[in-house]
Amino acid sequence: MPDLLIELFSEEIPARMQKRAGEDLKKIVTDGLVEAGLTYASAAAFTTPRRLALTIDGLTEESPNTREERKGPKVGAPEKAVEGFLRSTGLSMEQLEVRDDKKGQVYFAVIEKQGRPAADIVAEVLEGAIRNFPWPKSMRWGAGSLRWVRPLHSILCIMVREDGATVVPLDVDGIISGDTTRGHRFMGPDAFTVTSFEDYQTKLKRASVVLDPAERAETIWHDATNMAFAQGLEVVEDRGLLAEVAGLVEWPVVLMGNIDDQFLELPPEVLQTSMKEHQKFFSVRDPKSGKIVKFVTVANRETTDNGATILAGNQKVLAARLSDAKFFWENDIRAVAREGMQAMAAPLANVTFHNKLGSQAARIDRIAALARALAPAVAADADQAELAARVAKADLSSEMVYEFPELQGIMGRYYALRADLPPAVADACRDHYSPLGPSDDVPTDPVSVAVALADKLDTLTGFWAIDEKPTGSKDPYALRRAALGVVRLLLTNDVRLSLSQFIELQQVRLSVLNSSASDELAAQLLAEFASEIAQHGVFGTALRTIQDRLDSDIDEDMTGLGDKVETASADLLSFFHDRLKVFLRDEGVRHDVIDACLAMDGADDITLLVTRARALQAVLDTEDGANLIQGFKRANNILTQAETNDGVEYSFGPDIKFAETDEEKALFAALDTAEAAIKPAMQDEDFAAAMSAMATLRGPVDAFFEAVQVNADNDIVRRNRLNLLGRIRVICLQVADLTKIDG
Repeated sequence: MPDLLIELFSEEIPARMQKRAGEDLKKIVTDGLVEAGLTYASAAAFTTPRRLALTIDGLTEESPNTREERKGPKVGAPEKAVEGFLRSTGLSMEQLEVRDDKKGQVYFAVIEKQGRPAADIVAEVLEGAIRNFPWPKSMRWGAGSLRWVRPLHSILCIMVREDGATVVPLDVDGIISGDTTRGHRFMGPDAFTVTSFEDYQTKLKRASVVLDPAERAETIWHDATNMAFAQGLEVVEDRGLLAEVAGLVEWPVVLMGNIDDQFLELPPEVLQTSMKEHQKFFSVRDPKSGKIVKFVTVANRETTDNGATILAGNQKVLAARLSDAKFFWENDIRAVAREGMQAMAAPLANVTFHNKLGSQAARIDRIAALARALAPAVAADADQAELAARVAKADLSSEMVYEFPELQGIMGRYYALRADLPPAVADACRDHYSPLGPSDDVPTDPVSVAVALADKLDTLTGFWAIDEKPTGSKDPYALRRAALGVVRLLLTNDVRLSLSQFIELQQVRLSVLNSSASDELAAQLLAEFASEIAQHGVFGTALRTIQDRLDSDIDEDMTGLGDKVETASADLLSFFHDRLKVFLRDEGVRHDVIDACLAMDGADDITLLVTRARALQAVLDTEDGANLIQGFKRANNILTQAETNDGVEYSFGPDIKFAETDEEKALFAALDTAEAAIKPAMQDEDFAAAMSAMATLRGPVDAFFEAVQVNADNDIVRRNRLNLLGRIRVICLQVADLTKIDG
């Protein structure tokens, strides 16, 4: 079986496109070969800035002969039906066969296809791949019609057998396939022929090209860390930058340069961001001081002066970049020292957050009020939480964040410290955006937790209020990420609170502030709502109380507020529950287990809900727990059927004096014992103990069903046994709604 080697050689391919391009080339070609009837043993793709390469081992020599029989219309069917069948098969009328069928005679087409040589199929598939390659962006050049990411220079396509290599003939817009390629643009520019993948890889390395991007990345990291270690320093790890730089060079040469002393006092994040974004430099840190003191750059060639000229040029460009950063930093800290952080935030009044949700300044006011309300629940100082919320986004108007948006929050912390704000407030400026993703660290300082929760809850309630929710795969405002962030903040910090209360309070805040009520009345309404919701914990009660108290003052904009807020709140809470199911799936908690716990009181307390769900899942993972569920379902099914037929509810206390069997009496005793353990455990929210007590019922319930006929002939005994099943149902449903458990 021959091996296949393909290389598409072009001008430089952007680093961000290389990995996907290699995967696409492999998929398109291998899928095309398989569809044409060829098989292969293995395939691998490789990329460099100037080439896409694909090697396929163990390709079959030709596609097999095929014979397909296809049933057509009846003899005598309308002419158009027969013509359509002929078109689909590619045969003529004379080539059809007439065969007897159950409903008469029908036409049959026998389609025979001869196998084709692998070379013909490869040429056809590769030409289609080149002409229809899914580049994110592509271009035409010269007078041809071919589009490629950058001008395509040559196509290498050979089939390698034991007796040698042969070129697969191919012509794509005048680019004729061959067995030659070129090495490094400067260090090995001459063309050379190859006879196999091993020969190709070896000759490329001699021509100063490392074909495998993983090998280039490993070389860069190894050389960079060794250089840093030799000087008592360390390279700041950045896997994304490493992959990008590996896609910029074919022959990596690692060089370490110096940063001018005048820039060393800039915050490390500023140096790191500026060097990464503009120059693709790695930062080198002094582990003792934590400062960035040097940089690592990767050249694409060796030079006679060992990179001195390259370093000099890079350092000159870097100095210009860092001069800008230094200018922004000094301007910002002067402004903070002179006017304070809240003055820095003042321009945000002119920045629109969303055309239906007002300015950034209005949003900050809402977040600050919510952070103060959340503070007691997370054990944070309310004054510090409100202050932190008011200054957390001030750096959005700074010159530094305008230049480097990815430094938002990070710069806020530096500016807050320069303004002599408490460390907890400064940390909240940095941490309130977290967690940004499933692997991001979760803030644990109470002030940071309060502001992070307020920020995310305001975002979610705001977009729910204007009905801008995620749909399908679309989530332009990252609301799923915000909801998952709230879940992780609550669980990581073991925060107990009623999400519904704070969702409803923020919904009210949005509605009141957007109404035509005067500022004085709006403030009064908000204060009244906050007090009533905090006292009652139920929005509807709070609304009715305030409407009775202020009926004549509530304007038309506030009518229908109750239905609007309660509907949005319930829908948003359901969204949180969906995110929670996704979050818990990875630790083995099933969706139906969460549904069983959602049916219980306190479903808007995420921490309580998860504690209950984990305890239930742990019980279900045991043999006793799994079998008890079956016993419960059996009891519930018998009860439901009996209650439907009899038109009564069997929930009255069963009497042991009517018990006739030992198994029946044993179940009475087991239920008494379990209930005595479950009730106080549930009051103490010790769900593990409650569910363990419930699981002990497995044996007595199984024994009861094996030995006892529930629907006895004696009506008194039958009703007593049904009431006994009713007691099983009541006791088990104290723990969770087991009717929602699958299986």
